[in-house]
Amino acid sequence: MPMQKKLLSGLFWVLLLNLLIKPFWFLGIEVGVQNAVGAEEYGFYFAIFNLAYIFNILLDLGITNFNTRNIAQNPQLIDKHLSHLLTIKLLLLAFYVVVTFSTGLLLGYGSRQFYLLVFLTFNQFLNSLILYLRSNFEGLLLFKWDSVISILDRVIMIAICGALLWLPSHPTFKIECFVYAQTAAYLLTALTALAALISKTGFSRLHFSRPFTLAILKQSLPFALLVLLMASYNRLDPILLQKLSPIGVGNYNAGIYASAFRLLDVLTMFAYLVSVPLLPIYAKLIKSPTAELTSTTRIVTSLMLVFAVTAAIALSSMDSQLMNLLYTEHTEESAAVFRILVYGIIPISMTYVFGTLLTAAGRLRQLNIFALCTLVINIAVNLLCIPRWGAVGSAWASLIAQCFMAIVQIWAAMKIFHLRPSWSHILKIALFALIIGACNVVPAQTGLWWLRLTVVGIVALVMAVLLKLIDINELKTIINNQEQQ
Repeated sequence: MPMQKKLLSGLFWVLLLNLLIKPFWFLGIEVGVQNAVGAEEYGFYFAIFNLAYIFNILLDLGITNFNTRNIAQNPQLIDKHLSHLLTIKLLLLAFYVVVTFSTGLLLGYGSRQFYLLVFLTFNQFLNSLILYLRSNFEGLLLFKWDSVISILDRVIMIAICGALLWLPSHPTFKIECFVYAQTAAYLLTALTALAALISKTGFSRLHFSRPFTLAILKQSLPFALLVLLMASYNRLDPILLQKLSPIGVGNYNAGIYASAFRLLDVLTMFAYLVSVPLLPIYAKLIKSPTAELTSTTRIVTSLMLVFAVTAAIALSSMDSQLMNLLYTEHTEESAAVFRILVYGIIPISMTYVFGTLLTAAGRLRQLNIFALCTLVINIAVNLLCIPRWGAVGSAWASLIAQCFMAIVQIWAAMKIFHLRPSWSHILKIALFALIIGACNVVPAQTGLWWLRLTVVGIVALVMAVLLKLIDINELKTIINNQEQQ
């Protein structure tokens, strides 16, 4: 019981602090930066950032997940693993830089693009290093340290960028200032985490072991490939926009896309946080009777769909108001992209449910095949749509790709685990969506978007309970069953 209390307390603080800080970072600082530098300049940065982000998994290859599990089971090995794994991280940095810069050469990057890429690749390394160091705190059950480190980089960036953006005496803000602020924040956070970890362990020096390194990399490659493919079809759109748009508007289109994508990124974060406990729960239920797995999957799917359908329908009808609230320029262009892109939260939420189930079952081969097909679809639709419709075409490419990934994962999970769809449940979801849509139409003439959002939120909660899409008693039963196992 004391261990469970400590675990729940740590998880509570990590989630709470991130929910307090991350939305402010996304909607306050990043929006402020784009307003300060303009859509074209931010689009220039955003495409390069996404290139660095896509190959981020090459800096980790699943090491962080392996380390969390291993240190929790064998805390006495932390000194040995810290010295070996830090060495592997440095070797992976060299590989990551070669791959990223080679891709930049293939894309025809110029001197300024490579200049930013130097800092952004270093920032991705520092971010990956922070996540690895945090995995040691998690493994040692030092949840207070993990909570602090999880938000420290964002707090520092908010302080630096906030001062540059909003103090009366600040100079003209350039996108390079944003990148430098990230570097300073990540570096300070990584040094803080490393110093705290060294003080709690006997770590003294780096050590390289070829057999240990090969063993780690071999077991991590399937997972690393999956993350790389998923990052590609999620983050490739701005890069393709930059290259496939008519001459002179590539950076502008990427910036418009970034404006709309930012809110989807925030919604995805909430969906991710809801899905956090799914992996260990599914790992247990896979060995249980099919009825129990089916029941749990239905409940989690309902929770995700209530959130995703409500958010997608409500926010898409307020596209112009939201973009005008957040941005100072090009708001109508951003709204046109957002009203399409926001519906991606529905298939993304389903991917968190059924992709997690397939991952818990070790079905990485199927997931990699699905992700590769999704990437091909994303690229193909972008090639067709970007030259004609620009950022709007790329939004359609993203939505189509996300829907394909969700559908094939649902199909695979139903086939593998013999899950049976409930037509009454499907009809309830459809009725729920119709009611939410109607709530958006009726008060739309008032122009009070905040009132409309409040009404939709209340109606969604009430209808979810009345239709038993959210069944309080059933949720309590599942939680009690998990505690007894």
